Amino acid sequence: MFGLLLITGNHTHQENYARALAADPRCRLVGLTDEANLPPRRQELNRALAAELGIPYLDDLDAALAREDVHIVCICAEPERRRDLTIRCARAGKHLYLDKEIATTVEGCREVVEAIRDNNVISQTFSLVRSPIGQRARQALDAGRVGELTAVHGELFFAKGIGGTADLSLPRQEKPVAERFTFIDSKRELLCVGWYPLALFHWLTGLRVKQLLATKANYFFAEHQRNGVEDFASVMLEYENGLQGTITVGRSGWSSHPSHGVHQVQLIGTAGTATLDAYRPRFEIYADAPAWKQPATPHPEDPMGFWTSTQEAGGVKPKIGWWPVHPAVQSDASYFLDCVEAGRDSDLNAAAGAHLVEVILAAYRSAATGDWVRL
Repeated sequence: MFGLLLITGNHTHQENYARALAADPRCRLVGLTDEANLPPRRQELNRALAAELGIPYLDDLDAALAREDVHIVCICAEPERRRDLTIRCARAGKHLYLDKEIATTVEGCREVVEAIRDNNVISQTFSLVRSPIGQRARQALDAGRVGELTAVHGELFFAKGIGGTADLSLPRQEKPVAERFTFIDSKRELLCVGWYPLALFHWLTGLRVKQLLATKANYFFAEHQRNGVEDFASVMLEYENGLQGTITVGRSGWSSHPSHGVHQVQLIGTAGTATLDAYRPRFEIYADAPAWKQPATPHPEDPMGFWTSTQEAGGVKPKIGWWPVHPAVQSDASYFLDCVEAGRDSDLNAAAGAHLVEVILAAYRSAATGDWVRL
């Protein structure tokens, strides 16, 4: 059995990752820890998740990493803190389950990858490639339905937050360098949402992006506008073998979609096109139950509905009008544990994650200049 140490608690994706990993019988939660001298609210949130999971909060990070019963660490700290934490864990010889972006700079990502390689640990960055739409995309390619792949398109919008508050008269002015990533009430949505189609395309093709052209906008949320971060992004991609790609991603508000938001993938090839929708096939339910309503007052610490705990505390009810019908697939967490058990690296390891961060940061430069950026 693998002992799992958690770094960082509530109001992060740890709320989901910890439970997904612990649901596998091969994994046992050992404790939750974090760096010293954190803000008081972050310490409270860390201890809150430890209490919910019934595990100890370990005050000394180095002592926690030195424990022989810890084999895996799941890191969900704020993006600005991930580089140092991940390197520390890798040097302690722990396998790593990582929350999407592994660092906030290209150099930081390279340092993380070097530490992981030098210490011979297994890593995986979270993605949706093992979700039903990801698996259907893989099956379409493997079955030869589209022939030789020539173009890919991904569209993903998270239907969360109270939209319609952005001032559309104010054009977005992008900066070439994303200086800050962590806000209570907004996220950089290219980084948050765009990660998923970019990861899917990398996983499907094994190709690296050669150059790109990007645009960003503020169409939906005053919170994003106030913090200088985008709620919409569109990127044109050229891969190293000439494959063309596009992604259109963002966050569009709870009331913008009957379920979780638009999620589509198109695979275009020499023999045909496969158009995949995460919500097809589906049941559409019509009943005399009250219609779904978005919260009248957003949670003060999470107006976008990022976290499960704050949605529950704020009384956000699940939408029940659409029920996707798709076969059961392996969870991302269980796939990672398969890799650890077999002693092989993940198909979306830290090295793959480093390239995706490089792509996303290049897209910020492109959006700022209006020019193609070569990687």
